[in-house]
Amino acid sequence: MTAISFQDVSKTYLTPKGPFNALNHVSFDIEPGEFFGLLGPNGAGKTTLISILAGLTRATAGAVTVNGFDVVRDYANARRALGVVPQELVFDPFFSVREALRFQSGYFGIRNNGAWIDDLLQGLGLADKATANMRQLSGGMKRRVLMALALVHKPPVLVLDEPTAGVDVELRQTLWQFVSQLNKNGTSVLLTTHYLEEAEALCARIAMVKRGQLVALEKTSDLLERASASVLRFKLDTPLPEGLRSQARVTGRVVQLPAPNAEIVEQILAQVRAAGGIAEQVEIRPADLEDVFLAVMENPS
Repeated sequence: MTAISFQDVSKTYLTPKGPFNALNHVSFDIEPGEFFGLLGPNGAGKTTLISILAGLTRATAGAVTVNGFDVVRDYANARRALGVVPQELVFDPFFSVREALRFQSGYFGIRNNGAWIDDLLQGLGLADKATANMRQLSGGMKRRVLMALALVHKPPVLVLDEPTAGVDVELRQTLWQFVSQLNKNGTSVLLTTHYLEEAEALCARIAMVKRGQLVALEKTSDLLERASASVLRFKLDTPLPEGLRSQARVTGRVVQLPAPNAEIVEQILAQVRAAGGIAEQVEIRPADLEDVFLAVMENPS
């Protein structure tokens, strides 16, 4: 039995301009206990997949299951097996943190789970905020509460939709320590994130979607191994030569370019010198998941 299964899932929206295919025959499985990454640019279809998984919208075609329960035909059991941490900071402003967790427990028919609520509060650094009203919490603290709400009924499958978007480094570390421990204890995790270093560090397998289609599905290690080149990284205060711009990743002064061998490295640096530039802090590093992601997304589909 799979933790999550998407089988030939399509979703078409009717718009004033005609049908829009948000998902086009997407199929992949997530195994029990797996830490799985779902990556793609904005508008690729990630949120639509999660919305279908959570029962917030229905697929036009195909089937989705959670722990073997169909999300349409057996919605109650599918939802009971699933915990979802959404992107948006959605909360009830009238209750304290502990009260919110008790109410959430009640939605699943769970009573007398104060010990587990205490464990969640402690593990997520919320113990000193248990009696605070939700309105009084910072954005980072609200995101911790969303994690606790998703876990209060002890679901075997956890979905994290951009869980660390806009939060500080300390919170990111706290969340990942807690989630990693859950995963070690058997919880299956589906993660979407734009922080690709997180996906590279945490996820054993990764699916990439683009324009509603699945364009990659491999072990993270295999994705990194198939990267065709090392990367030349340097800082530059002058404009990059035009001949290098199309293949460069530029962030402020930092320039990164594919560099499969020493000859290519010298050619790049020679072009920079010829254009009057001086490359500083030059280094060569292995390709990372961001390099692979950009290569996959730039490949015409």
